[in-house]
Amino acid sequence: MRLQDKVAIITGAANGLGLAAAGTFAREGAKVALTDFNVEQGRLRANELREKGYDVTFFQVNVADRASVDKMVSNVIKTYGGIDILVNNAGITKDAMLAKLTVEDFQKVLDVNLTGVFHCTQAVLPSMLEKGWGRIISTSSVSGVYGNVGQTNYAATKAGVVGMTKTWAKELGRKGINVNAVAPGFMETAMTEKVPENILDQIRKTIPLGRLGKPEDIANAYLYLASDESNYVNGTVLHVDGGIMM
Repeated sequence: MRLQDKVAIITGAANGLGLAAAGTFAREGAKVALTDFNVEQGRLRANELREKGYDVTFFQVNVADRASVDKMVSNVIKTYGGIDILVNNAGITKDAMLAKLTVEDFQKVLDVNLTGVFHCTQAVLPSMLEKGWGRIISTSSVSGVYGNVGQTNYAATKAGVVGMTKTWAKELGRKGINVNAVAPGFMETAMTEKVPENILDQIRKTIPLGRLGKPEDIANAYLYLASDESNYVNGTVLHVDGGIMM
């Protein structure tokens, strides 16, 4: 198993990409801290994975609140003894064209998608430094690299994740901690379920592979970056987008 006995925190793991990652990591032998703001869904998903024989525990967290993050990390360490892997997957959207984007919605997305990544990474760092080994994986987006109409706030946060990833890779690489990001394209998640089918058809036509990605595609990218197979990968942004941005 590629993650045998590694302790992994995955944020935003009650559904979508995070849930797929939790299942993938657990199957590969990891002890998974499934974390999310939604207590009901988080407990349900953790129970479902435990019923399959996996070592998964739910921890509630609001990544935008530092006290909540510190409490979650402390509880994970009490439960599992340390932290090896962090997947900064939690994220929200509040899309609007620039002229109509409110200050409140701009800030809410920054608080979760950008500041939340900072909070979680800084909070797990002492445990990784003590071990002299760690994997930090953050979710960016093709929107953060190329921009996207109606996503000023979202694109800004995902571009910021790229900048933080490269900075931390330079700071932490010599300490045994690899830091990388994944940039998903258009995925089959709750976000795209709200998009009209005719728009999705147009999107599919722009993707060389001819389809939207599946949550498992991103989970497998997380798995690679969390495993020993990526020992010499540091500071990269792995695009998992079907080639849409070539």
